[in-house]
Amino acid sequence: MESIDKEYVLNSYARNYVNFVRAKGATVIDESGKEYIDFSSGIGVVSVGHSNDRVNSAICDQISKITHISNLFLIEPQARLAKKIVKLSGYDMRVFFANSGAEANEGAIKIARKYGEIDGEVKRYKIITLKNSFHGRTISTLKATGQDKMHNYFGPFPDGFVYADDISSIYSLLDDHTIGVMLELVQGEGGVEPLDKESIKALADELKKRDILLIVDEVQTGVYRTGEFLASNLYEIEPDIITLAKGLGGGVPIACVMTNKKDIFSPGDHGSTYGGNYLVTRASLEVLDILKEQSDANLLQKRIERFSSKLQEIANLYPNIIKKSVGVALMRGFRIVDGDTLSKIVELSFKEGLLVLKAGRDTLRFLPPLTISDEEMELGFEKLNKVFHTISNG
Repeated sequence: MESIDKEYVLNSYARNYVNFVRAKGATVIDESGKEYIDFSSGIGVVSVGHSNDRVNSAICDQISKITHISNLFLIEPQARLAKKIVKLSGYDMRVFFANSGAEANEGAIKIARKYGEIDGEVKRYKIITLKNSFHGRTISTLKATGQDKMHNYFGPFPDGFVYADDISSIYSLLDDHTIGVMLELVQGEGGVEPLDKESIKALADELKKRDILLIVDEVQTGVYRTGEFLASNLYEIEPDIITLAKGLGGGVPIACVMTNKKDIFSPGDHGSTYGGNYLVTRASLEVLDILKEQSDANLLQKRIERFSSKLQEIANLYPNIIKKSVGVALMRGFRIVDGDTLSKIVELSFKEGLLVLKAGRDTLRFLPPLTISDEEMELGFEKLNKVFHTISNG
């Protein structure tokens, strides 16, 4: 299978050539029968675990009825999902469904740009993002990403994106052409770095005074990953535009952009062939039901506390390798002493039967399923401890 992949699939991923054949919960099994504990959940996607029985049943039931028709017609589970997302968010918004985080962020950019052309002599189009941010891999969202290394090869890019070093430096970049500020409240690819809550609240207030849109990219932080339904809820702010993806579908490709500019689009302004079809919205409805139940019963919070405690135990044992623990809830990371050691940890973890991730240059990232069992968590940390022990003892 490796030879077929190398011959026919474009070489855009640094693949690890293992063939996974089945999975359940936070446990993944390869073709040889080896089991792995998944502390990555498909980069934050498998929010309710692999092969979740309730999600599987919802998908099978929907497939037996209707899978796709197009957005030229009413899609009943899409309407119900939009209502559920809005109610869970606590904000007065409307929703547009897409297929990926990058598409959702493209929608956010289009909403902001259209808003900037309404009611004013000066066209406002400029969007400020942070250096070290990540917003997607389409041409526009790649340019919105504030990492120079991401801009190689693919220009010329759309104009109008400006990068701030940090939150405090955003203020000096605001001008008559600024229409939005786009932020990840916890930077994912940038190193699992939470932004300061009080600084964000102050910025949100200033943007509101200036009628500049606050766009929050919750592709990775959304859907209870940070303990609340949205990281925006955790930060006690009311953004103008929010994007979601990854954990929203529990494994099926679904994303959305939601905004309080409820009448911003007219028919023809934006669209998606697949976005929000019967299959993905039915799956997402079940995912959100599961996670809300877990949150309401305090099971999610207990899981967060247990995972955090286990991380701290590891950090205390290996201060020679781990500079500090970062992140919030079940979006976590360790700052590792250097990049070579980080690569070695990821490699040895895989051999030990543990799936973990890199983020940025020096961060070991953990994104376990939000429903991970105590037993799987315990086993995963046993494996992680073995890896750190091996590296620590040279």
